[in-house]
Amino acid sequence: MENAPLSGIRVIDQTQALAGPYCGMMLGDLGADVIKIERPGIGDQSRQWGPPYIQDQSTYYLAVNRNKRGIALDIAADEGQAILRQLVESADVFITNIATRRSLQKYGMDYDTLGKLNPRLIYASISGYGRTGPRADQPGYDLVAQAESGTMSLTGEVNGAPMRFLSPIADLTCGLFTLIGILSALYARQQTGKGQFLDQSLQEGQITWLDNYAGEYFATGKNPQRMGNRHPQITPYEAVQGSDGDWFILGVGSDNVWQSFCKLVGRDDLATDSRFVENASRVKHHETLMPIVREIIRTRPAGEWLSELRASGVPAGRINTIDQALSDEHLIERGMIVQLEHPMLGMVKSIATPIHLSDTPLVYRMPPPRLGEHTADVLHELHYDTAQIQRLKDQGVVM
Repeated sequence: MENAPLSGIRVIDQTQALAGPYCGMMLGDLGADVIKIERPGIGDQSRQWGPPYIQDQSTYYLAVNRNKRGIALDIAADEGQAILRQLVESADVFITNIATRRSLQKYGMDYDTLGKLNPRLIYASISGYGRTGPRADQPGYDLVAQAESGTMSLTGEVNGAPMRFLSPIADLTCGLFTLIGILSALYARQQTGKGQFLDQSLQEGQITWLDNYAGEYFATGKNPQRMGNRHPQITPYEAVQGSDGDWFILGVGSDNVWQSFCKLVGRDDLATDSRFVENASRVKHHETLMPIVREIIRTRPAGEWLSELRASGVPAGRINTIDQALSDEHLIERGMIVQLEHPMLGMVKSIATPIHLSDTPLVYRMPPPRLGEHTADVLHELHYDTAQIQRLKDQGVVM
């Protein structure tokens, strides 16, 4: 593992649910030694999120906690806090998603305390709204962030109800931005020798998904409207249905691609029609053009269209079910499905981190830890002997 990108970096992951654990898992994939701290007897709250379970292990927990060593530590106990401080003294990164600053200060886990203990520490805080501002310390969840960011108002059918994105996208996005921040801070530390504080929020991560919609609003002052699968600035760029009833995405992202599409379907008249020659005109005349396109597509099965569209350089993709997506030969060939042997559950699969480095590849070496699986190992590294560890277990400080 010496040539992994983050080999030699130690991360203390005192998070639960998704955003923090996802960030910690990616750091582990990059080669960091990630030590996950959980509550004795309870653990990460996602351990209870199910069904489904594999035996007694939540698939939700298993999905985002590989490549970590797990310890069970009561941070409310004085000795638990002392162990945490010992871990932080030798750590490079500390990640927490404890909700309030008051709680962090109560447990001696705030940045002022830990930063003085280890000035090289990169401290990443994940919360609903950040640690400053009028809503600092308010509790937040993925679904709330999706709602408040405006993205739910744009998701769903045109005349339907607001709809959340199926995956916890606010959590995943916050985890990604936290990873970017940590990597940036590690690089900056090489120049300055100092760690720093990262203040990441679910709300801010989720609002970045407005992107082009925010640009539209800033330019016009008008709220963008829900459009279903239709793209607001590109036509044709949406779901269509073949003669066999199968749906796929037709992505005509440029005028050159439009010309290729028209040539493939034998419709030179569409290629030269002034209403459709340029994308802006196609968007303007969407209600006229798309019934024509859909009628053309309905003449043949989706599979035939997909083969010919791709051969002609027109982007297109089947709307897969989950089993179809996860058995895609291309993704499997590129190593996007990770398989790790779990001591209780057998082979456990998860989705890889999609970073491909030629000289320092990512490493997938450890299945998600059982609650307290590595407590004794980590305490031995801190020079606790077997008798001391047993006493801490008897007192419920560790598990």
